[in-house]
Amino acid sequence: MQTASVPAGIAERRTRAWAPYIDAKLGFRNHWYPVRLSAEVAEASPVPVQLLGEKVLLNRVDGVVHAIADRCLHRGVTLSDKVECYSKATISCWYHGWTYRWDNGKLVDILTNPTSVQIGRHALKTYPVREEKGLVFLFVGDQEPHDLAEDVPPGFLDADLAVHGQHRVVDANWRMGVENGFDAGHVFIHKSSILLDGNDIALPLGFAPGDPEQLTRSVTGEGAPKGVFDLLGEHSVPIFEATIEGQPAIQGHMGSKMVAISISVWLPGVLKVDPFPDPTLTQFEWYVPIDEGRHLYLQMLGRRVGSEEEARSFEAEFREKWVELALNGFNDDDILARRSMEPFYADDRGWREEVLFESDRAIIEWRRLASQYNRGIQTRDVR
Repeated sequence: MQTASVPAGIAERRTRAWAPYIDAKLGFRNHWYPVRLSAEVAEASPVPVQLLGEKVLLNRVDGVVHAIADRCLHRGVTLSDKVECYSKATISCWYHGWTYRWDNGKLVDILTNPTSVQIGRHALKTYPVREEKGLVFLFVGDQEPHDLAEDVPPGFLDADLAVHGQHRVVDANWRMGVENGFDAGHVFIHKSSILLDGNDIALPLGFAPGDPEQLTRSVTGEGAPKGVFDLLGEHSVPIFEATIEGQPAIQGHMGSKMVAISISVWLPGVLKVDPFPDPTLTQFEWYVPIDEGRHLYLQMLGRRVGSEEEARSFEAEFREKWVELALNGFNDDDILARRSMEPFYADDRGWREEVLFESDRAIIEWRRLASQYNRGIQTRDVR
């Protein structure tokens, strides 16, 4: 019996269409990325983060979050290894006392040599910062920052949407996160999730696709978010009973609540599932590149609220119910899948050797869109 494989020539022609995506191990430059919850960046309490391979140090000064490169210009030591701030507006390197302003990165003093000619001549790299919906967003790149609304899913910034979430580090490239989340056929791994009984959700084992030309829809308008909708649920037959060689083998979950009616993914790498994990909620997931082998998995749930009382009620419900039942109980399955895929794609052979099937159409369209509409490829030499 032959083992399934993709002939080299076919694999090369196929992957050429998304070559920029394959090159983007560190993600896409000139985009906004969330890096922390706003509540995690307290006044005068620097927080180190890493994204797209770049080490950054956050700090809130008089209520405003600033972001500077987490590396002293003198000898390259990491400032956050031993934070020393002798004034509210500055940080001093613990090695030789080079002192930089938080707001513009300028070298304003050297504590060990206050007459140095280097003072005033240099500055650390700074990063544009935006705070929205309880998240701290950073812009990484060399272009003038565009509107944040172009880098988040439609509806996320709506005034009546209350949002709460959590984040964790996953040992897998960011693309494993996006493609796991956007893979409609991956619902199979959730067949035993505590969320199904816990919230009475209807979830099939998979889908038998219909017309391949009707399985996706791309949105690429100027000055707006760019993404792909997976229409597999609309143009397929859900599989609730699977067979092996003609014999019944396993069944999907027949619940009363319908979820995941609209699934989409948006540049630079954020998923929107509406509704999920409940008909009253929408789930947003960012897969922020940390380096080539890790991503920050940021999970947010949103609900429309009409009053402060409804907003407080949702916050309590989020903490008491949805974190354990959905963000952990359901999405832990996804983290396992990403970690398991990572070795296959880490050296790029996976892009050539993978054997895709009909349900993967949306993933292919995402790769093409990301390759065409990204604002730049992050590499180690362009930082």
